[in-house]
Amino acid sequence: MIRDISISEDSLYEALNLFNNQKWYEAHDALENIWNNLDGDARQIIQGILQVSVSQFHLSKGNLNGATVLLGEGLGRIKSRTNYDLGVDLESFCQCLEKLLNKLQFNEKINENDKPYIVFNS
Repeated sequence: MIRDISISEDSLYEALNLFNNQKWYEAHDALENIWNNLDGDARQIIQGILQVSVSQFHLSKGNLNGATVLLGEGLGRIKSRTNYDLGVDLESFCQCLEKLLNKLQFNEKINENDKPYIVFNS
């Protein structure tokens, strides 16, 4: 159950499934629709996930600098808010993002297992 009543669980679930299926552009659009109706911590978290999605789109197009910058910005927005209940494991998501960011910063090879993924709480 999502704590923030201004977020539709169905629309968030749909957006995050697009994200998890690596449909970065579509996830961005779906997240933006949610983000536009929020404020406070929920808005910051959704914006962070949105930025991560755009970073992955940049990465898929070979724009390593853009991917690195947006990934860092997205992580920064989410990391200080991992105790906020959006029905997902923000802590493990941030750990995944930190590993990916480290690889990007040190120009290490990225593989399919490095792609960010959001785990839903049961």
